Amino acid sequence: MIKIHNDIYTGAQNRKSLIDLEIPEEFNGEIIIFIHGFMGFKDWGAWHLVMHYFVQKGYGFCKFNISHGGGTSENGIDFPDPDSFGDNTFSHELEDLNQVVRWIDEKVLHWKGHLIGHSKGGAIALIGGEKMEQIHSVSTWAAIASIGERFPTGEQLSKWKSKGVKYVKNGRTMQELPQKYTLYTDYMTNKNAFDLERICTTIDKPIFVAHGEEDTSVDINNGRRLAKWSKTNLSMIKHTDHVFDSRHPWKSSKLPTPLLQLCQNTEKFLLDLKKNN
Repeated sequence: MIKIHNDIYTGAQNRKSLIDLEIPEEFNGEIIIFIHGFMGFKDWGAWHLVMHYFVQKGYGFCKFNISHGGGTSENGIDFPDPDSFGDNTFSHELEDLNQVVRWIDEKVLHWKGHLIGHSKGGAIALIGGEKMEQIHSVSTWAAIASIGERFPTGEQLSKWKSKGVKYVKNGRTMQELPQKYTLYTDYMTNKNAFDLERICTTIDKPIFVAHGEEDTSVDINNGRRLAKWSKTNLSMIKHTDHVFDSRHPWKSSKLPTPLLQLCQNTEKFLLDLKKNN
């Protein structure tokens, strides 16, 4: 049994960030790695209860903060380092995921991995999971279907390029967080590697796609496209939003009903994989 909370791993550009890992006594040999989304963090909302759900079912569970997400190794919640947020790229997040897998390797022998990515984290799960031999399946929760279409175009893109930075508001902390133009150039440099449609149509690993029916942050059409490309059925969670009725902070000791349903559907996907192998 392992229970680690707020340990430190070294991610992209040698930047330190926070990580949790729990392995139950009755460990089934499989570890779920959870990747948070844009402006998210490992301790957001009810993610700790998601971890508890899967650990109770015999899975190991790892959740971590990306290295360039605005948090620090002392404070991973309140975005005390907006400059790091500004320096983030998709390549940095993929390097973080690689380092997390290495970090787990140092703690656990003989494990099999599954990725769950929420929102933008779903894109990272697909890109990273495509080639990582430790990863045996990818689950996307309310994930984006395209990185490229999230960027500004035309005059807004030109303005971003000329200024070198644009700002996005964090609705919880009320900060204006910077995003450097290098985020876009990193995408353009790796456009094929970051093509989610290509990955879904060619990946040789099972994919589970789930989306909230009433998601206003990432429209459910994103989930429909991911499911169509990967030739799987979309797990639509009815009457719920982008975070499956979770909020931050989450004060209840129980998962919100839609998020519980999502965990159950994801677990069924993982159990079906085991039966078929």
